[in-house]
Amino acid sequence: MNSVDRLRKIFLRSLESDFSEPEWNRQPDSLYAPQRYILGIGGKRLRPILALMAVESMGRNALEGLPVAHAVEKFHNFSLIHDDIMDEAPIRRGKATVHENWGINTGILSGDALLVMAYRSLLKAPKSITYDLLEIFNQTALEVCEGQQMDMDFESLDRIEEGQYLNMIRNKTAALIGCSLQMGSLIAGASKEVSKSLFNFGIELGISFQIHDDLLDAFGSVETFGKQIGGDIHSQKKTLLWTHFSNHRPDALKSILKSESKDKVQEILSAMESSGSRAYVEDQRKKHFDLAISSLHNVKNDNCDIKDLESLANWIFDREV
Repeated sequence: MNSVDRLRKIFLRSLESDFSEPEWNRQPDSLYAPQRYILGIGGKRLRPILALMAVESMGRNALEGLPVAHAVEKFHNFSLIHDDIMDEAPIRRGKATVHENWGINTGILSGDALLVMAYRSLLKAPKSITYDLLEIFNQTALEVCEGQQMDMDFESLDRIEEGQYLNMIRNKTAALIGCSLQMGSLIAGASKEVSKSLFNFGIELGISFQIHDDLLDAFGSVETFGKQIGGDIHSQKKTLLWTHFSNHRPDALKSILKSESKDKVQEILSAMESSGSRAYVEDQRKKHFDLAISSLHNVKNDNCDIKDLESLANWIFDREV
């Protein structure tokens, strides 16, 4: 994982330098302070690291990928600001969310401005490839919005199928991970075949990543995960855990929801475990991880060094945060 730490430091130094640029010091500061806040409170930096790692996998200097790294990280954080508002989430990365600190209206507007700044970052890429990058980025941006709308639509449905859930997280979460790898490899001169295989690797890794996030939300700890535990269960969010349990044990779920218990969340979590829903979801997480590794191995003989990407994928699979 030395390469991850090294690339994270490269990105963070670049981000700190970026904060000194005039675009971060415009007025009113109340528009830009929330952006500096959310970008500065940590996070795994998974997407920019993957973009830079894709550049290095092609034998190029990671610094060449910084326009892509900044674009995907700013877009990701724009989406987090808005997601937290929609979910009424009080905590992000162990800190108060943007709308808790600045209010909903400023949160919406600051997130919008951060989206614009993501596009400005992408325009710093070589002009010869700008169109291709913008085409990929635009498609991804639309898919992320579609995924978020699907997620909200599911809230009003009594039942969804597993395929619907997987399609939703493919768009909402995995698309930007795949985009990071695809744009990072393209900016480094990779062929479209190689960049497509890395995109597919990112899609499957992203699906596994989101399923893991859902498991951590249910069975993790607030100290390590950085968000309130059981929030998805409390809001009856249609995660794969909820979908599998509610579709296979509907009577058990209804009984708990109708009970007078003061801790229904814990009762549902216990039932998900005893019924086998947790084990099933763990198996699905592994299945999509294996598909990711298979896609990654497709480029082993195309002058693409996959060693660091595979190591990072294994770390992502084993993570507890």
